[in-house]
Amino acid sequence: MSGRLLALRTDGVDKNVWVEFTQLAADYKAVNLGQGFPDFSPPKFVQEAFCEAVSGGPSMHQYTRAFGHPPLVKSLAKFFSRIVGHEIDPLEDILVTVGAYQALFCAFQALVGEGDEVIIIEPFFDCYQPMVKMAGGKAVYVPLRPRVEGHAVLSSADWVLSAEELASKFTTRTKAIVINTPNNPLGKVYKTEELQMIADLCIKHDVLCISDEVYEWLTYDGAKHVKIASLPGMWERTITVGSAGKTFSATGWKVGWAISSGNIIKLLKAMHQSSVFDCATAAQEAVARGFEREYELFGSPESYFQQLPAMLRHKRKKLASCLESVGLQPIMPEGGYFMIADVSSVKEDFSDQSTEDEPYDFRFVKWLIKEKGLATIPVSAFYSSEHRKDFDKYIRFCFVKEDSTLDAAEDILRKWRIRK
Repeated sequence: MSGRLLALRTDGVDKNVWVEFTQLAADYKAVNLGQGFPDFSPPKFVQEAFCEAVSGGPSMHQYTRAFGHPPLVKSLAKFFSRIVGHEIDPLEDILVTVGAYQALFCAFQALVGEGDEVIIIEPFFDCYQPMVKMAGGKAVYVPLRPRVEGHAVLSSADWVLSAEELASKFTTRTKAIVINTPNNPLGKVYKTEELQMIADLCIKHDVLCISDEVYEWLTYDGAKHVKIASLPGMWERTITVGSAGKTFSATGWKVGWAISSGNIIKLLKAMHQSSVFDCATAAQEAVARGFEREYELFGSPESYFQQLPAMLRHKRKKLASCLESVGLQPIMPEGGYFMIADVSSVKEDFSDQSTEDEPYDFRFVKWLIKEKGLATIPVSAFYSSEHRKDFDKYIRFCFVKEDSTLDAAEDILRKWRIRK
């Protein structure tokens, strides 16, 4: 073909940190604390539900309702109505998607137009920016910044938004703001007053809020996840994105959803039916049964939503102790799968000339994979080019792993030690 092949809206979106570092980890057979997935199985009750669904007759192997398997949207509506404080219509207010990723894609494609500005709070999951770009919008960035008041930054709670800086980013062109709580990679869980500040600005400027809440059940040390859609005036302007993969430790099932008012979900449905159209029936059936179980057990010790964070608290502590013992400074996450660590104290000679023009954390992570056999993710990948340099001394570890995997990583780090 002699003409231009590349669509301009996709220019510059081909690079992907996950593709690059997942392949690098595989090439060097590294212990993988990089990619965010459990290396343990989902709970038995959803595995059994999946098996029963697959054996449940012809209908489980054929198309289901395009916008969400009826048992699943009914389960989601029943479960989340009492949390949001709004009666959710299962057929009008919910769209089931191929993972949370597709829910985000549908939201940006449906709601962001040419020249619209979308405020993204940093650090951010890296798909937000290219999705905004492909929709014709312009990303505007506001970073969470570590608040240092005479002490070391030890917790994700110490990373805060400047109300003044955020307010300054709202213009007549602002269409939406994107938040992620609990945050990936930081683990910050937004407090009610922080969400209220964002909500007040959304209402004042008539702006949508896309709230990525895939880690909503994974909070620690008393941190409480609050849905911004539950705040006054926010239901009708918030698109809440969720994930069965993160909820039930089954990321390979790729079942996600968007929940919002019917007039917004109607627009997302149009994007869904013009692309993916339908999602796997048996997986949706299994997730529906999982939510039915959790509805009955909600708040009890038998609930998986209680058991999973309890298990992960142990793993989080295990990883933090290991990092501290080798001279790294972990930032203790309030929620989610991940822990970032300050590696500014590391004194190593990165002699790989192929990485000399890359940010410090990219060079460090590649050295750690190639020379030590441990895979992590550079945190500056979660920042815009304008702020990346300010945050390139952190790397991200995933602690949602078997203890044997964490032990293998600890062994690598202890053998290395940090040279002061």
